[in-house]
Amino acid sequence: MDLQFLGTSSGVPTKARNVSATAVIEASGKGWYLVDCGEGTQHQLLHTPLSMRDLRAIFITHVHGDHCYGLPGLLASAGMSGRSEPLPMILPLALHDWLRQSLAVSQTYLPFELHLQAVETLQHWSSAQLQVSTVELSHRVPSYGFVFSEINPEPRLDTDKLLADGIARGPLWGELAQGRSVEHAGQQLVAQDYLKPSRPPRRVIVCGDNDSPQLLAEVAKGADVLVHEATFTQPILARAQSNFGHSTAAAVAQFAHAAGVPNLVLTHFSARYQDNPQRSPSIDDVRAEALAHYSGQLILARDLQRYHLDREGRLQPIASL
Repeated sequence: MDLQFLGTSSGVPTKARNVSATAVIEASGKGWYLVDCGEGTQHQLLHTPLSMRDLRAIFITHVHGDHCYGLPGLLASAGMSGRSEPLPMILPLALHDWLRQSLAVSQTYLPFELHLQAVETLQHWSSAQLQVSTVELSHRVPSYGFVFSEINPEPRLDTDKLLADGIARGPLWGELAQGRSVEHAGQQLVAQDYLKPSRPPRRVIVCGDNDSPQLLAEVAKGADVLVHEATFTQPILARAQSNFGHSTAAAVAQFAHAAGVPNLVLTHFSARYQDNPQRSPSIDDVRAEALAHYSGQLILARDLQRYHLDREGRLQPIASL
C-alpha cells in the first residue's frame, strides 16, 4: 500500500501546503481511495499519476470546509475526464443534500452514479482489495477516522486445498491463480476459495480532526500506519484560548508510542508553522516535539509526497512518478 498526501495544511492553504486530502493506494499501484477533499484537491491531483477513472471511493471525515469543499469541482472534472463507473462516497449525512444541491444549481451533469452512504451508520465498506471501517473521534463536530485493511494480499494458490478437493495440477490451476472461476467435474470453482494471502494484511488508519488520540486505542492494535493531525505544538496551544478540537504533536506521539504503532505520519499542520527552520514557529518544532515522545518511524507529511509501506512494514518516501 502507498499513501500520497494532496493537502497537509489545517484550515487554510499556504504557499507550500493545500488543505486536507490523502490518497490511499492499493498494492497494485492503480486503484486508489480519497480521504477528504479540501478545496483545490483536483489541482493537486494534476501533479500525480492518479487517475479519476481508477478512484474506487471517496471518504469524508467531517463537515468542515477544509475537508470537503473540493468535492463538487472534483466530481465535475471526473465526469469531463470520461469516468463512467459508479462512485461510492462515504460522507456525513449533512453533506448529502449540500452536494446534490451544489451539482444541481450549477447544472453539473455527471455521466456516472454517486452512491452516497452516511458515515455515521457505516459498519464497513469493501472493494475487491480493501475493507474499510470507521472509528469515531472527538472534534467540534462529529469526526471519523477510516481503517483500511487489505483483503487477501498478494494471493497465491492454496495447493493443499486444491489437492484435498481432488483437483489435479493442470490448466485449471492457472485459471484459478489468475482469479478466474472455472468449471470442474460439473461444479463451479470460485477462484477466491482457492487463493490465500502470501503475507499478513496491512492496516492503515487515516484520521479526521481529533483532540483525543486515545479513542484509537482499539483500532490501533496491530496497525501498521497511523495518519493523524498535529495541528499544534504544546507551547502554541498553551497560549491559545482553546485547542479548537485538535491535537498536539506531543499528544499524538505519546499515544502512538504507547500503542506500539510502528509508523506515525503527522499532518494537518497549522498555517503558522513555517517550512523555513530559521523562522518561528517552524515545522521543525512539530518534529522535535513528536520525537521527544515517539521512537518509531516518524514522518511529517509533505504535499504531493508519496510513501510506500514495504514488506518489512516500514513506511518510506518514494520518488514522484
